[in-house]
Amino acid sequence: MDYSDLSVEFLQTMYKFYRMRPQKHLHNAMHGEAFVLQFIAQSAAAVIPGDIESVMNISSARVTAVLNGLENKGLISRSIDPSDRRRTILTLTPKGEAKVNQGADQLLSLTSDMLEFLGPEDAQHFLRIMKKLADSWRFDGFFC
Repeated sequence: MDYSDLSVEFLQTMYKFYRMRPQKHLHNAMHGEAFVLQFIAQSAAAVIPGDIESVMNISSARVTAVLNGLENKGLISRSIDPSDRRRTILTLTPKGEAKVNQGADQLLSLTSDMLEFLGPEDAQHFLRIMKKLADSWRFDGFFC
């Protein structure tokens, strides 16, 4: 099998896929402000900006910019950690919680539509392959 030719076809297909409107919604939900809101909502412990830097692998300046935007929109609040005044704790406001719930519903609907379009068998194969890739992908760009 010529994996080089398959790679070219894969990259061309991925380019088309990433230009599609529904995929842009998925991408936005996994990055930037939407990701930060979801991360804060799902965290069991107090969230600090450093947690977001680590999980998103972005600079503190970028995290600050995202947090400023969310705070200006009234979606998060920042408070000083009473046990360590050097730390800033991030929490969702009621408006932020509503935004997370709305986004989650939209994302679930979009994903369900996509999987329904594939049909039961292809949807299960697609998910199996995505899991396999997610479980084996290393951050240096090579497979284990």
